[in-house]
Amino acid sequence: MKICVTAQAPTLDSLIDPRFGRCANFIIVDSKTLAFEAAMNPGTMASGGAGIHAAQFIAEQGCKAVLTGNVGPNAYNALAAAGITVFVGISGTVKSAIEMFNSGQLTPTSSATAPSHSGMGGGRGTGRGMGRRGQR
Repeated sequence: MKICVTAQAPTLDSLIDPRFGRCANFIIVDSKTLAFEAAMNPGTMASGGAGIHAAQFIAEQGCKAVLTGNVGPNAYNALAAAGITVFVGISGTVKSAIEMFNSGQLTPTSSATAPSHSGMGGGRGTGRGMGRRGQR
């Protein structure tokens, strides 16, 4: 089965990136052979809709499952609509996550686990013109 794991670097030894929509890399793996390819997340720098862009990319790759730390509501809905099963709360390395998946230790989620825009960083107001409130 083709699965996607969110990763901080483009290797099987990389740590899991806890964000889905704004993760650094996707590791797309054949869960049986461990043959993989790494892809930079096209949603990382999106000004909005990162989770949806990322979900569309994963669906286009033919993945049937996603292993990640958290997933927001827009991304979860897009993944679910594409028939992709989502597993959250994943940590450690990409390789260990795949091993847990293969041994049946993971339970899929039935909903989002992070609020909208949670992966944007910087706290409230970042990139929304709400910083200095017009002060010079």
